[in-house]
Parts: sequence; structure tokens; C-alpha cells
Amino acid sequence: QVQLVESGGAMVQAGGSLRLSCAASGSIFSIDDMGWDRQAPGKQRDLVARVSSGGTTTYADSVKGRFTISRDGAKKMVYLQMNSLKAEDTAVYYCTANVRRWGSLGYSDYWGQGTQVTVSS
Repeated sequence: QVQLVESGGAMVQAGGSLRLSCAASGSIFSIDDMGWDRQAPGKQRDLVARVSSGGTTTYADSVKGRFTISRDGAKKMVYLQMNSLKAEDTAVYYCTANVRRWGSLGYSDYWGQGTQVTVSS
């Protein structure tokens, strides 16, 4: 099994900052992309940011310039530094990883349980 556990969600005022962390564990041979998605109430889940195993990053247009994704390959962790937070950033944030398990030939996507980020205006 593969587990992704997020931490760092909180309530913060608009303009503030938060740092989310996610730890991957379990039967992991290697990890390709890691990232973050978010889902606001009544809306679909959307991509926030991705970072490849080589360090290439991708961001949703709505967070470019405000959010920074990073990873620690050795620790199997991914982080999301969120600055200049806005009320519209309020959502449950989910960690995701594209993982090859021991004994498997291919990669599969996994998600954590999510962590709540609430930005008050």
C-alpha cells in the first residue's frame, strides 16, 4: 500500500501565508510527479501545482507567483508554500503522487485524505 499524509492546513487571514507538507510512505519503489490539487465546496477538484522527479514545476494560473511547490526526494515529501493567500484559495488541499510500487511495472496515482485551508477576508 501507499499512504500520503498531508499537514499544515489552517485558517489564515487574507494576505497571509501557509506551508503544506505531505509525506509518502509504504511500498514505494519510485515516485515520478508529486503535487497538490484542491477542491472548494461545490466545485470540482483542480490541479494546483506539480513537481516532477527532475524538478520541473507546473502551476495553475490562479496561483502563479504566489505558491511554490518543492520536494525532497530522499524523504519522499512534497511541500506547498502559499503566500498572499486570498479568500478564493479556501479549499481542501490534496497531496498526490505518481508511484511505482515494489513488484509493479507501471505507475499509479495516489491521493491523501486532504487538509483544510480556510482564508478569511
